Amino acid sequence: MTSLTLATLMHLPLLVSATDSYDAAHQETVKTGQPLVVMVGADWCPACQQMEKTIIPQVRQRGLLRRVAFALVNLDRERDLAQNLIEGGPIPQLIVFRRGLDGWHQRRLVGGQSVETVEQVITEEVAQTDATAKAAKLAKKKVQPKADSAAKPVSDSSDRGLQASAKVTIRPISSP
Repeated sequence: MTSLTLATLMHLPLLVSATDSYDAAHQETVKTGQPLVVMVGADWCPACQQMEKTIIPQVRQRGLLRRVAFALVNLDRERDLAQNLIEGGPIPQLIVFRRGLDGWHQRRLVGGQSVETVEQVITEEVAQTDATAKAAKLAKKKVQPKADSAAKPVSDSSDRGLQASAKVTIRPISSP
């Protein structure tokens, strides 16, 4: 075995991780506020396989997936979840969910995509998430309650739309 082949085999687990589950990615998104990127595909779909085995590993290798929570959903193995995510559309689909000030937003790429397109969409959504976080911090500073006020705690419903997706009812995510 050549050293190049050995090096490639050793890095393969880093490029396609078995921990790319939807549940783990959802939990990470709720915890960190990072965008959730979900790739929905199937083993029998050539464009899906190209995305999963070529495009996504290149995006991961360039370090961009460190800024998001990422999940791979296989239509054949997780049919209910996949059907809800793709909403009856074709595969492959790359869906990006991000929290905005007015609720959850989603963006879709349908069909095979280039590394550049995937990177551009993820970069734009991460930038939007960062801008939203800054705006929320500024708003919080402007509206700080007085220390002696009798303000009651309000329950945090900010992940309601995304939480619904974990229960395989995705529709609320796209509407604020």
